[in-house]
Amino acid sequence: QVLLVESGGGLVQAGGSLRLSCAASDRTISSYAMGWFRQNLGKEREFIAGITRSGGTTYYADSVKGRFTISRDNAKNTVYLQMNSLKPEDTAVYYCAAKQTILAGRAAGQYDYWGQGTQVTVSS
Repeated sequence: QVLLVESGGGLVQAGGSLRLSCAASDRTISSYAMGWFRQNLGKEREFIAGITRSGGTTYYADSVKGRFTISRDNAKNTVYLQMNSLKPEDTAVYYCAAKQTILAGRAAGQYDYWGQGTQVTVSS
């Protein structure tokens, strides 16, 4: 069992930046590919970004490519999502997830563990 705890969400104006963190309880976080998703009420959970176990490969949804950056520090058991040039449509609850494989997937159902989520609100 891996416990994931997100932090760093909040209220920001359009064009601003936030950095989300996802701290894992498992010291072997390097065994997991990691992903970030977001969700609004009444909508499906949406893939945002993924990173392989080593951190050598990253994946992004087209909607955030060039604005968001996923990274990881396995020594600190933490994964990050740097969000720049935020838009009101980025408003959502953001979740990190862990997948016990090498590659990160884009489907929420592929992930084994989830955090509780952190709210990001972007005002216009």
